[in-house]
Amino acid sequence: MTTVLILNDQALQRHGLRLFLEAQPGVTVVGEAATGVQASQTAARLHPDVILMDMGLPDDEGIRTIRHIARREGHTAPPAAHRAKTAHPRVLVLTPADTDDFAYAALSAGAGGFLLTNALPDQLTAAIHIVAQGGAVLPPRLTRRLIEALRQQGPSHTPRNARRLSVLTEREREVLTALASGWSNTEIATRLSIAPTTVKTHVSSILAKFGVRARVQAVVIAYETGLVRPT
Repeated sequence: MTTVLILNDQALQRHGLRLFLEAQPGVTVVGEAATGVQASQTAARLHPDVILMDMGLPDDEGIRTIRHIARREGHTAPPAAHRAKTAHPRVLVLTPADTDDFAYAALSAGAGGFLLTNALPDQLTAAIHIVAQGGAVLPPRLTRRLIEALRQQGPSHTPRNARRLSVLTEREREVLTALASGWSNTEIATRLSIAPTTVKTHVSSILAKFGVRARVQAVVIAYETGLVRPT
């Protein structure tokens, strides 16, 4: 069961999302919040798997909330029964448009993905489950534009980026390169001749070493460091 906290400053929209999600198999809405502060406090208490966040929060409240949650500030340890799934929630952002600047800032802050508000209902349910498992959800156009922006920006050869790559084993670099190429865990396992469970172990290790919680963040780092260069 995937548990969800809805963050939206519009009461009617929160209500509509709750009614829809509670009718979906495998999804439980554990709470609602109208502000980023409420969401952080409620998440610390209820430990949802996913925070479904509306992009329309005022100013940079959304970015601050994502960063706060990703850095695990103010969170108490979850109950043992829940700890096996995820200690801290992942953020899925609902947005009316695939806006580049906000998307890049949100991904850097720790968002697990984006879904356009005109997405089909089953796409929303699928996206929640994907993000809950640490996967990435991005509109195709946004993915292409982010990669293009990273290509134009070029790798950043800073001491911090050098340290990021230095902590990875050779196999982890191979797995990260494959991730950045858009391969699934099954494809990575086949092409590298390793077990799917081993791929998951490597991915978890990469995320831990980078201090991030979503695959898409690791992919961004792969481009920023120059490990992978867009073609």
